[in-house]
Amino acid sequence: MEIKVTSPAFQNGGVIPSRYTCDGQDISPPIQWQGLPPGATSVALIADDPDAPAGTWVHWVMWNIPATATGLPEGLPKEPRLQDGSRQGKNDFGRHGYGGPCPPSGTHRYYFKVYALDTTLDLPADAEKPDLLKAMQGHILAEGQIMGRYSRVRR
Repeated sequence: MEIKVTSPAFQNGGVIPSRYTCDGQDISPPIQWQGLPPGATSVALIADDPDAPAGTWVHWVMWNIPATATGLPEGLPKEPRLQDGSRQGKNDFGRHGYGGPCPPSGTHRYYFKVYALDTTLDLPADAEKPDLLKAMQGHILAEGQIMGRYSRVRR
């Protein structure tokens, strides 16, 4: 089963606006989804860049997003625990929450992957992508993604 993932900020395969990057406000973009399957208890999200020079760079990890949610608003606080119970782990910048695209050169692809889970996860606040992937094993009911591109303007 596939979750349809969209963003009002960019088209799938399109350019991510600079406001969501290190060249702008570095705030999280709005992400929307539909098609969570029955039995979904929570939603998780991983945003990463497979084109980074040192290997895949993780920009955002979230879990325990309520299954009643249909997306994430723009500009989520960069805190480990949000008011709705959602949790944000550490990205590869070493910070909680979202860290925007900041490619050293060229155009990179950024995948925002959404997972419907049949459980909530008990992970520590400093959890990273490998911890989340391990905890999700055997609990993924459906998934979907949107991909945006970004390259920095050199002055």
